Amino acid sequence: MNIDRLLSKNQILWLTHIGALIPFAWLLYQDYSNGLSVNPIQDWTLRTGKPALVLLVLSLACTPLNIILGWRNIIPARKWLGLYAFSYAAVHFYVFIGVDYAYQWIYIWQDVGTKPYVIVGFSALLILLPLALTSSKAWMRRLGKWWKKLHQWVYLAGVLAVFHYVWVVKADYREPAAWGVLLGLFLIVRIPIVRKRIARWRSKLRGPAQPKARRSAA
Repeated sequence: MNIDRLLSKNQILWLTHIGALIPFAWLLYQDYSNGLSVNPIQDWTLRTGKPALVLLVLSLACTPLNIILGWRNIIPARKWLGLYAFSYAAVHFYVFIGVDYAYQWIYIWQDVGTKPYVIVGFSALLILLPLALTSSKAWMRRLGKWWKKLHQWVYLAGVLAVFHYVWVVKADYREPAAWGVLLGLFLIVRIPIVRKRIARWRSKLRGPAQPKARRSAA
């Protein structure tokens, strides 16, 4: 199935915005209507952290899917998926320090020493911050070749986010492990030699290029 034939770039962007905002809108509605559990802070923490990971992995999936399947129309969604991932991560961090700990830095610092997932999660957020701030075309022009090198750090942020999730769940590691495997596959596809082999494989599937018909003489 070629998604480029089904959906235009604008349609994919609209679906990206709607899909990314639905979890937060539903969370706000449930909070307003008292539909959360007896521990609303935990609800906010979990239901902003997981979308951050999912959206980050989806943003990293865009290029591999284009490489493997030739889905070019999803590439513009990569930026917005990354920005939404950062937004959820920022809210996730605010709930942790501002709501759960009420900016009690002494207790936060104590937890940093005993809970490694705090350090790992905060590191991922710090990496995503400059990437979000420099996501515009204006910053792309300003940074030139350094822009691509800077934004390659998103892969490290993805790895850290998976480890953060692993340490948070503590017991059932199946879901974070699945996200880790998926992220690993996306990273493997980005390796130059793997990327070239996939390109040759796709070229063989398409078959030899058809020669262009010559124009008849006037």
